[in-house]
Amino acid sequence: MKAPFRHAVLPLVLAATGCGSAAPPFTESTAQPAGEALHLQGRVNDAASILDFETESRLTAQLQTLEKKTGHQMVVVTVRSLGGEEIANYTRTLANRWGISRKGHDDGVVILVAPNERKVRIAVGYGLEKVLTNAACSDVIQSDMIPRFRAGDFAGGIEAAVASLSAKLS
Repeated sequence: MKAPFRHAVLPLVLAATGCGSAAPPFTESTAQPAGEALHLQGRVNDAASILDFETESRLTAQLQTLEKKTGHQMVVVTVRSLGGEEIANYTRTLANRWGISRKGHDDGVVILVAPNERKVRIAVGYGLEKVLTNAACSDVIQSDMIPRFRAGDFAGGIEAAVASLSAKLS
């Protein structure tokens, strides 16, 4: 059975300054319900097309190193749309469907960015909630991600979050 994910951080709405400008708006027909259309592609799943190849490669290498070092699985996901679903439910459903964590450890982490809705979430498996608390995840979002996102630097915000979370897990 796949590991259940808890709500790590309440959904945070980003300010409108620069946060959706990197990608054009999408219609309802391009929504990607967590339980259906989005498929696990690897450690970085950029369905919103906000990351360049070099960034994806760096992130993949960092996430692979983290998993080899600690056993903890972390994935980065960007979506075009949440399809009207709450980001907490979307992220949890996606994490459970993909089975992000080691069986019996519930130690997976999903960083989800929905740039068009200006939302971000860090979902943490139960096995890591003592290390990656709600406060710690909120701090990563507020300090590492949102300031960069507001400046239009999605790649930098995601890379900073992965670095911060990896440091906490190492």
